[in-house]
Amino acid sequence: MKTNREKPSVSVIIPNFNHAPYLTQRIGSVLNQTYQDFEVIILDDKSTDNSRDIIEQYRNHPKVSHIIYNEENSGSTFKQWKKGIELAKGEWIWIAESDDWCETNFLKELMIELCQDRSISIGYCQSITLFPENKIYIREQLEPAVKRIKKEEFLNQYLLKGNCIYNTSMVVFNKSLYHHIKNEEFLNYKFCGDWVFWAELSKQGDVIRLSKLLNYFRKTGEIDVTTKAIKDGLNLVEDINALHYFLKTMNADYVTYIKQVKKYYFHYKQQHFSGDTQKLIRENFARHLGKKRLWIWDIKYRKQKIAERIYNILKENM
Repeated sequence: MKTNREKPSVSVIIPNFNHAPYLTQRIGSVLNQTYQDFEVIILDDKSTDNSRDIIEQYRNHPKVSHIIYNEENSGSTFKQWKKGIELAKGEWIWIAESDDWCETNFLKELMIELCQDRSISIGYCQSITLFPENKIYIREQLEPAVKRIKKEEFLNQYLLKGNCIYNTSMVVFNKSLYHHIKNEEFLNYKFCGDWVFWAELSKQGDVIRLSKLLNYFRKTGEIDVTTKAIKDGLNLVEDINALHYFLKTMNADYVTYIKQVKKYYFHYKQQHFSGDTQKLIRENFARHLGKKRLWIWDIKYRKQKIAERIYNILKENM
């Protein structure tokens, strides 16, 4: 374990819950980084698989400063984030999710940029997303190779239209600027707390975006919390709450906000949820937007569907 006099530049937090099949690859990809000025903090949220057996193999590794097992499941990965940050000695934080992995030069490439300016809040690279059955999706921003985004622009241009930081493992962020955040709103979410976290943090300093693909984001299906939330429709509640929070507390652009919420509402209209879930989602929309706006959108949605049916009929008969 490191002493207080041996502070690393980066604290790597690995929060784990039931990801035993991926832990060896995850931890190995961290320990094998070409940039070696870091500590590793492993947090297990009362896993019920054999995660502990794997984690204990790293108990005496010189890079591992903490291994902590929760006696009760926290119910939120974001609470684990907070715990890890409080333990961290590093100036920069990398939350390396336990089912992901990365290239060996991940830290080196990001730290080259971050070490030049300690006023930067967030640095992130691009990711390859891997789905079950070996399906791969690449969503990347290629130009320029390194882009500095002003803190005044990041929310409206990069977060409000959809979370551009769609995987936590692709990010290294500034610990001291995290402590400038006045509240802990992100802890109120189970699924999209990261979206709120990046929004809050980006208000504290400019953001660096790298175009290099350095991270691998694994979508594991049933044990993927976000995938399950989308399937159950619960993301529609949290995402709308987050968008409303951006509007009310961060001066998010109103026109963009309404466009995004309308997209969510039309998506909701196309889904088939259980009665209770359907009611919960609609009531949440009404709470933020008012029943009158929803009635107007209901009419627009029906008109859109009628127009689509007419178009398809005409197309079939041409």
